[in-house]
Order: sequence, then structure tokens, then C-alpha cells
Amino acid sequence: MIIYNETFIVEESIVETWLSWIKTNHIPAIMGTGFFDSYKVMTVLDSPNEGITYCFQYFTDSIERYSPFYYKHREKFHQLHNAQFEEQFVLFTTLMETVDEL
Repeated sequence: MIIYNETFIVEESIVETWLSWIKTNHIPAIMGTGFFDSYKVMTVLDSPNEGITYCFQYFTDSIERYSPFYYKHREKFHQLHNAQFEEQFVLFTTLMETVDEL
């Protein structure tokens, strides 16, 4: 399993507006590419950062399926997000692979 993770650290003053936008625009657009089968939304309870930290994990079955998303779509989604909430968040992404699970 390949997991594309987006971690956002968001200013507290915009969290409600931002989360609404993420749920109605960002997530449906990413899922609409067809490269992911499911996703999870999590908040970090013990973040050492200022603001509120959210993690979005998108699941796909292979790196071959993820690669077109990375090369054709990822940057566009980050630019759209930045246009909405410029300088009110920090974003970093990671790509993970499941090694073992119960």
C-alpha cells in the first residue's frame, strides 16, 4: 500500500474556514483524479507547533498508480490551496509504503 500524506499546520484563526474548504474542494478534487482508493483525515493531538496540525492520507495500491498524480496533479493542487490561504499555513508532504500490518 502506498500512502501519500499531506501535513498542514494551520493558523487557528482560519481553521473552520480552511477545514470546510478542504472537505468541499481539496479532498474531492484529489480523490476525483482516480489515483487513490480512500483517504483519512487526522489531527495531531500533541503537535509542538503553533496552530493546528492536520494530516491527510490518501491510499493507493502501487507506486505506478501514484506517479501520474505526482507528475500531473500534485503541484496544481498545492497552488490552488496556496491561492486560497496564502501565508496562513505550512505544508509538507511525505510518501510512505506499508511494510507490515495486523
